[in-house]
Amino acid sequence: MSAARHEWANRLPERNERSGAITIGLLNNMSDGALEATERQFVNLLTAAGTDLRIEVSFYHFPEVPRSDAAKHYMEGRYHTIESLWETKLDGLIVTGREPLFPSLRDEPYWNSFGRVHEWARTNTLSTVWSCLAAHAAVLHMDGIQRQRSEQKRCGVFDCVRVSQHPMLRHLPRTLRLPHSRWNGLPEADLIRNGYQVLTRAEDADVDCFIKQDSSLFVYFQGHPEYDSDTLLREYRRDINRFLNGEAASYPSMPRGYFDAGTERVLLELQAKGDIASHREALGFIESVAPFIAKEKSWGSSALMLYTNWLTEIHAKKSALAQTMNAASDRGSFVPEPLRGLQAEAFEAGL
Repeated sequence: MSAARHEWANRLPERNERSGAITIGLLNNMSDGALEATERQFVNLLTAAGTDLRIEVSFYHFPEVPRSDAAKHYMEGRYHTIESLWETKLDGLIVTGREPLFPSLRDEPYWNSFGRVHEWARTNTLSTVWSCLAAHAAVLHMDGIQRQRSEQKRCGVFDCVRVSQHPMLRHLPRTLRLPHSRWNGLPEADLIRNGYQVLTRAEDADVDCFIKQDSSLFVYFQGHPEYDSDTLLREYRRDINRFLNGEAASYPSMPRGYFDAGTERVLLELQAKGDIASHREALGFIESVAPFIAKEKSWGSSALMLYTNWLTEIHAKKSALAQTMNAASDRGSFVPEPLRGLQAEAFEAGL
């Protein structure tokens, strides 16, 4: 990856405690339309965050998720099914969400496979990131915590306040801005009761990022640090089109804290008129501002630091494991795998 060289491996990168490379898996569960963009967003973020580290990235998918012929063609030879995971180990894993098909996540076609990945990640990664809906599915699978649907979509760029001194927040300001795009949220009281630690809290006291230390460190984002500058714009345009096509019952809320004051005023005026012509005019106006939105990303530095800290923690734990194995090898001692105690102690000590 420039200094942090990335290696696209059609082979499966397996964790090697004696190797300098950090192996990261991306389990990309996004819809066909967002598949490539999501891959690019995470790879770009890992590339920028992994300066001076050698990162190997591999891609995975759930076989139960139906794909178009175009998506299958793109994924062929590039993506592995999750079956490839069971006999390997990775230093880190990122699991994305996707728009749900059913009210209950347990009814999603990939639910059983998701549970297998979750259990595998507990003992075969040093750390795993669960993104948006994947965070909801993970806490439901692990602790039975049910997400709660809001009356309005929580969409926009929100001020998120640090409420912890955890190493994942190292070098970040007290308040950071991060994108969110979701209808559902997780009750903080239920998370705390089940041993999760909240790291950042968004506006209106909603949980943003939280963690749980098990055999692996699990990091959960209800938001989307990886988003491109224009992702919320494209989602807003998509949701307006869904309303106009009769696929949604109500006109979508405008992303909060995202547009400049002038753009926001125009879009609110068009929305208030409440007629189809005004809504179509809004789509045209969105197209006109899109080139300017694409140049701005107010959360970029915070997203970069979050993932820099994540990779730093993985690298530190990997180095600690390598040192322990080398020492044990020199003594001729047996080293149990996955060395759960060492993983937790190394992270809690801020290594």
